[in-house]
Amino acid sequence: MPVASADHTAFVPQALARVRADSPLVQCLTNSVVTGFTANVLLALDASPAMVDIPEEAGPFARVASGVLINLGTPHAEQRSAMVEAARAAGSAGTPWVLDPVAVGALPVRTALAQELLRLRPTVIRGNASEIIALAGAGDGGRGVDSSDGVGAAEESARELARTAGCVVAVSGPVDFVTDGVRGTRIANGDALLTRVTGGGCALGAVMAAFAAVDEDRFAAVVAAVTAYTVAAELAAKEASGPGSFAVAFLDALAALEEADLSERAALS
Repeated sequence: MPVASADHTAFVPQALARVRADSPLVQCLTNSVVTGFTANVLLALDASPAMVDIPEEAGPFARVASGVLINLGTPHAEQRSAMVEAARAAGSAGTPWVLDPVAVGALPVRTALAQELLRLRPTVIRGNASEIIALAGAGDGGRGVDSSDGVGAAEESARELARTAGCVVAVSGPVDFVTDGVRGTRIANGDALLTRVTGGGCALGAVMAAFAAVDEDRFAAVVAAVTAYTVAAELAAKEASGPGSFAVAFLDALAALEEADLSERAALS
């Protein structure tokens, strides 16, 4: 059932303020295409990025990090080993971690890895509709990293995946959907320019890890992360003339995001 949107509209600026005050240390095991943009997004929010993604370092670092992102975008062999090591260490240390199963279902190596990581019980799973449907065992994935399904088509798979994995599941799209298997919220913010910047979706997983690190209610934290991120995209789009200027404006908008922006623009239902 949907949560009370008014409660979450009030919660979002509080969560953002905690991220800025606590500056959570977010370990990112992410793909080579988006590493720099992901780090810059975290820095814009006053979080602290650390790209520690090799075996024998990934596990020890996950124990001291505030949150961990595991993104399967370019999972070479050494990084795959480090991802499993980090997930195990995060689980044993109680560190919240986010699984982004990029292109799962469509490609065999990462599909097997995603299933192995799923058994290690991520705190949050973030993906597009086709990735979530595939990870739930109800589809074969999309067109590489692109979804071939709408968010609405993935809602039941997201709820089932959240219940069976015991985590929060976020489906990204024109209207985002977040569920813990019982509660569910749709977030109708954002701008299409975000999909024309490399890392626009992947960096959101790192932001979720930062927000999950500062609040025990991980469902509310993920709703807050998506809302802050997509409202910043709307503000950036007003200043941009295309994808290039949007990327710069988006980082500036994240850094300058104010409580009034979130209260006035958050579109939760």
